This record gives sequence, structure tokens and C-alpha cells, in this order.
Amino acid sequence: MDNIQIKAERRDLVGKQVKIARREGKIPAIIYGQGMEPLPISLDFRTTSRELHGQSQSRLIDVDVEGKKYTTLIRERQHDVIKGTLMHIDFMVVSLTEKVSSNVSIVLEGEAPAVKELNGILVSGLELIEVEALPQDLPERIVVDVSGLDEFGSAIHVRDIQLPPGVEILGNLDEMVCVVTTPAVEEEEEVVEEIEELELEAEPEVIVKGKAEDEEEGEEEA
Repeated sequence: MDNIQIKAERRDLVGKQVKIARREGKIPAIIYGQGMEPLPISLDFRTTSRELHGQSQSRLIDVDVEGKKYTTLIRERQHDVIKGTLMHIDFMVVSLTEKVSSNVSIVLEGEAPAVKELNGILVSGLELIEVEALPQDLPERIVVDVSGLDEFGSAIHVRDIQLPPGVEILGNLDEMVCVVTTPAVEEEEEVVEEIEELELEAEPEVIVKGKAEDEEEGEEEA
């Protein structure tokens, strides 16, 4: 897949001037990397928002700064808390000959028999996974097939994930990706039944106790 292409210009604005630039339709950003000074840049808000919408952190982006191209990965995106709009972006320059680490989203695919036939619930335990690879080999997402989960308690762990050649998982291989659990309704019904049974067992004891107390009081009066 081709790299995303974005044009940028050098940015000298700081402080309150950055707020003014945002109102004028610009996004402040910075490019940094090994052996280079951090480079403040400015991006067109509409174009950048459109090009980067839905893109993962593992997607390569060529940032053209006034004719000089930098091959980068997004390391951080800051959004407006209320509006959700892009406020700032950190781009990290990468070398196509050196491995880098990146978080990749996990997508569950297929239908688990335990969900379809037994009315189980598929619970996701992991949405992102950190991997290492050459920048051009980084997957945009990792698809996990759940069609083999055929009973309650069936689970998929990180160690079960099939990765493309040249991609290595970083982190705990025993971490759970997803699991099929029993329906919550059945659990609630079991709890209700247990409560009702306890109430039935406790009720005769209260009656007997009350009767015994009445008899004792009668004997004392006599």
C-alpha cells in the first residue's frame, strides 16, 4: 500500500499565535527523529483531517515540508476534548532499513459457534498489540478469526495470533485477546434462584423462633 502524502510548511508560531493559526484552519505539528533537530510544522486542517481519518499508527506517512520529504509514523495525536478535532500531531521520522515498534489494532473476524449456537457472549480483552518490524512491513491491523471458539471458556491469546513474515510481537504472549463467556441472563437467573431458596429456608426458622418466644412468655406469666 502506498504511503499517505501530506504537504506542510515550517512553523515559527508559538504560544497564543498557535491558537490564531488554528482558527485560520491550520494544525500545528512537529517532526522529530534520530540525528535531527525537532522541526515545527503547520498542516492544512481539512486536508490533514481527511487524509488521516481512521488511519492506524502503523501507516507510513510522507510529509513534504516545502519540497523536502520525510517518511514518518504518527506517534501522538491530540484532539479537542469536546469537539474531537485534531489539535496537534507528532511525526517520527523512520528509516526503511531499521525496525521500529508500533501499536496495531486487533480486529475480530468471523462468528464463534459458542455465540451463535449456545448464546454465549464474545468478550474482547485486547484492542491493540505492540509489534516490531521494518516500517514498510508493519501491518495496519491484525485480523483474528474467532470461528474456532465453540464452547464457553474458549479463548484466543496473543501467542495464537498469526503474523505476517518479518513482524514480531512485543509483550506478554499469554495475554488474552478474546473469550466466550456464558450469557449474563443465565447468571442473573441463578442468583435470583439462590436468593429465593435462602429466603424459603430462612422463613420457617423465623416462625418457629417467634412461636417459641411466645410460649416462653406465656410460661413466665403463668
